[in-house]
Amino acid sequence: MRKQILFAVSIIVTLFFTSCNKDLTALDPSLFKCTPNPLEEKGGKINATITGNFPEKYFAKNATVTVTPVLKFNGKQVKGQPAVFQGEKVIGNDKTISYKTGGTYSMPCAFDYVPDMAKSELFLEFSVATSKKTYEVPAVKVADGVIATSQLAYNSFINNSGNDGVVIVADKFQRIIKEMQEADILFLIQQSSLRTSETKSADVLQLTKKIKEVKETQNKSIAGFEISGYASPDGGMDLNTNLAEKRQKVTSDFVAKELKKLKSKVTIDTKFTAEDWDGFQKLMEASNIQDKEVILRVLSMYSDPEQRETEIKNLSYAFKSIAEDILPKLRRSRMKLTVDVTGKSDTEIADLAKTSPSKLNVEELLYAATLTENPAEKAVIYQKVIELYPSDARGYNNLSSIKNAQGKTEEAADLFEKALAISPADPDLNYNAGVYALAKRNVAKAEEYFGKSVGTVGNLGNALGSLYIMKGDYAKAKSSFGDTETNNAALLQILNKDYSLARNTLSGIKNANATSSYLAAILGARTNDRDAVYSNLKNAIAADKSFAVKAITDLEFSKYFTDQAFLSIVR
Repeated sequence: MRKQILFAVSIIVTLFFTSCNKDLTALDPSLFKCTPNPLEEKGGKINATITGNFPEKYFAKNATVTVTPVLKFNGKQVKGQPAVFQGEKVIGNDKTISYKTGGTYSMPCAFDYVPDMAKSELFLEFSVATSKKTYEVPAVKVADGVIATSQLAYNSFINNSGNDGVVIVADKFQRIIKEMQEADILFLIQQSSLRTSETKSADVLQLTKKIKEVKETQNKSIAGFEISGYASPDGGMDLNTNLAEKRQKVTSDFVAKELKKLKSKVTIDTKFTAEDWDGFQKLMEASNIQDKEVILRVLSMYSDPEQRETEIKNLSYAFKSIAEDILPKLRRSRMKLTVDVTGKSDTEIADLAKTSPSKLNVEELLYAATLTENPAEKAVIYQKVIELYPSDARGYNNLSSIKNAQGKTEEAADLFEKALAISPADPDLNYNAGVYALAKRNVAKAEEYFGKSVGTVGNLGNALGSLYIMKGDYAKAKSSFGDTETNNAALLQILNKDYSLARNTLSGIKNANATSSYLAAILGARTNDRDAVYSNLKNAIAADKSFAVKAITDLEFSKYFTDQAFLSIVR
């Protein structure tokens, strides 16, 4: 830090000691250079380096000079870290400046950024002390204003104004829902005859009832009916193949007769599996048979059916349990009925959402909100979701998004807190929590939430890229953005002086807004395109009048400040 101050002090000493014994008067500003000038904000900080040249015979041998950078703005001032220099006869630990040779020095300065600093001036103040007295040398201005273009990254997170706003958590509405009904018919060992006890079982009767119900219900239809025949994996392959095929056939004949009674035409798909090792493994995994892990290991070690059967039968202490508890369940045929249930039409859902929302389930009611573009109508529907389904976080979250976009930030925050309390681990809600945190400029909290939002439907890469801009880490921001075409992706490219790419990104933004136009105006200013500056500023201000106030002090447009065309736009 002393090295930073070195520079400023040197300059003051130079002017201060034009002669060894006379007080220093006004300092010549040409002795100072500030980089950058104007100052620039990055990651909420303003960092600059001030350099100065101390000519020979400037710095008195008995003087100590304290140089302090001071940023003045809007009637306020902030002081940076001072630097202290001493003459050759002063006893101390500060940087010594030679009276005879002088020298060139530099000092860094840093300030925490606040928005009022856009219109500011950076001065160096000098305090001189000798053995006889202490006095001040007139301050010298070394820089004008602060460019804070990176702060535009926050715009996209305020009132859902850009591409990075909070996300609506979607409904799971499906127009066609598939219902499944299954029933097994069991057979005796090495037999394929149907038993009445099996054809009259509760599962079979329920499946028959389901077929009848589909026939009598307007919005239901049979999408598929599959019959599979199986044999247990004990016995020879030829025997098991014959058994599985016969079991499939007798079951298909039985079903065909039942369908005829019901006067229902259904296409039946059939297949058979000679040795049901997959079924064997599933039943074994779910069983409590002693040493089942050994048996499962056999299945993984051997793929040949005969080898498997031999190895398992060798485990005589376990095979008795297998024969009693596992194999009988594999001597079967399985009937699988798939039914398509067609839901309400869009017109029905929209009407019920207005007249009888309680007749809609939560997915239908959330879907109803997507059928209107009117924010007020959406808000009414989401309020109904909250009333009818208070344990579903989506109602609170989605209404919060609407309120936030309307500028009702306190209501939005209250609603969102309730949503997050219901589903604290939900990736989408954590993404939204991060967005709300960025809107409040709480970068640390946003980073915490984004860390828990993997899998969100939100644009996490873009949100993280924006966050890294705010932190001043442009390399990570670039990696996070990738090929994203958003305001903040274009902003980063402007900050990195990649103007051609920024132009392409801005032209590709789907939901361009006032910030998009303002960025295009900045790009025009940086590339000396006067027409682009004026046309885009007009668009930005037409969409958001606050940009007129910003532009009139924004040093990105400093060379246009006296231009009447510019003044007519911003005023």
